[in-house]
Amino acid sequence: MPIIRDIPLSLKTKEVLRRAGIREHSKLRSKAETSICELLASVDEARLLEPAIAYEIYLITKVGKRQVSLEDNISLHCSLIHSVFPQAKELAVAVCTIGPKLEEKVTDHFDRSESWQGMLLDAIGSVAVDSLAREAYGDIRRDASLHGHQAGSPLSPGSPGFPISEQWQVLNLVPAEEIGVSLASTAIMIPRKSVSMVIGIGPQMTTWTQAEVCARCSLSKTCPYRVQA
Repeated sequence: MPIIRDIPLSLKTKEVLRRAGIREHSKLRSKAETSICELLASVDEARLLEPAIAYEIYLITKVGKRQVSLEDNISLHCSLIHSVFPQAKELAVAVCTIGPKLEEKVTDHFDRSESWQGMLLDAIGSVAVDSLAREAYGDIRRDASLHGHQAGSPLSPGSPGFPISEQWQVLNLVPAEEIGVSLASTAIMIPRKSVSMVIGIGPQMTTWTQAEVCARCSLSKTCPYRVQA
C-alpha cells in the first residue's frame, strides 16, 4: 500500500489561467498573471500544499460489461473498463490530495470579500491536483513497466460509465484515511482538492490525451477549462 508524500508539483501560470476560465485574449489576463505570481509565492511561503498519494494494485479476475471483478471478491461497477481496458490484468487504484490548507485559505479570501484572490487561488489548487494526479500516474506507469506491462490512461468516478457512487468502493481499496481523505454523504471527496482514479495495467493498454477526453465531452464547446489539441 504505497503512500507517497513531499511530491514536487509543476504549477504553471498558463494552466492556472485556463483553470480560472481566463482566456488568451481576455482583458483580465495581464492582471491575473500578476496576481497568480503573487499567490504562488504566498502558497509556497505558507506551505499551503501538502501533496500525498495513496495507491494499491489489485489482480483482475474478470472484466465484464458492467463491472470488473478483483481479487478477494471485490468488484467495481464501471462499464468503461470493458471497452477501454479489455486486456487489463491488474487494476491500480489511487487517491491523491493536496490537503485542506489551500482550500481553507480560499474560503478565508471569499469570507473577506476578496473574490478575485479566492478564485485564482482555487484555480491554483486545481492545477496542483492535476499535477499530482500526473505524478501518481507516472509512478504507476513505472511500476507497470518493471513487470513488462503498460498502464492505460486513468478513469475517475463520475465519468460516463463510471458512477460517482463507486467512489465509496474506490476509497475502500486504498488507505485514503492515512492521507486525510474521506467522503461526504454525496460521495464528494474531502478535502475537495482531491482526486481518485483507476488505471488498467496489462500487455497492451489504451491511452488518450486530456485534449481527447475534452473533445468527447458534451461540454467540449462551452467549457472554459477544456484542453485543446
